[in-house]
Amino acid sequence: MVEASAPIRLYLLDDHMLFREGLLRLLDADPRFVVVGQSGLLEPALAEIAQQRPDVVIVDYDLGEHTALDFMRRRPPGAGAALLVTAGLPERDALELIRLGLSGICRKEVSPDELKASIHAVALGQVLIEQRYLQSIVAASAAPDRVSFTERERAVLRGLLQGHSNKQIARQLASSESAIKATFQQLFNKLDVRSRSQLVMVVIQSYGDLI
Repeated sequence: MVEASAPIRLYLLDDHMLFREGLLRLLDADPRFVVVGQSGLLEPALAEIAQQRPDVVIVDYDLGEHTALDFMRRRPPGAGAALLVTAGLPERDALELIRLGLSGICRKEVSPDELKASIHAVALGQVLIEQRYLQSIVAASAAPDRVSFTERERAVLRGLLQGHSNKQIARQLASSESAIKATFQQLFNKLDVRSRSQLVMVVIQSYGDLI
């Protein structure tokens, strides 16, 4: 927790460069904040966060080959509060993130003033979870047999169902083949399958409405 009068030291972890750069400009212009580092990749971010020990880490849910769950599970000691700023979040993962100690969740479309207020609140030790997520968490907890997918996972599954290769899916999503392979591995683990054919079968049978 920071002193109320001290500038809040921030680290930005988001793989969308335009959003991250815009956020950097917004926060750097406010004397209440100082950005001590930024990255779009989890591995270098973990090392920098361990060294810088920011008061608040602002993290997106979807980090390309990783998600905010990976960050929270490996968050270095002394990393401060974690505020998730995201365009979308599966309800089940929201519950797990909260269990892992996430301090707040807000949408990327919030106003600059609302975002700054959220950063300040979590830096002072408050927990900010929007009512919509609390309601979704309750609903998700009552339906344990369904899993949710990230936007990237849904896009990869659509490519799979269209019969596209990893290379074709990567081209469609302006991503890399290694990132697509990593997403498939996440899907295998999430749905407890071992092959693309099993994945197709499970998705068609149980998740067609989500794709």
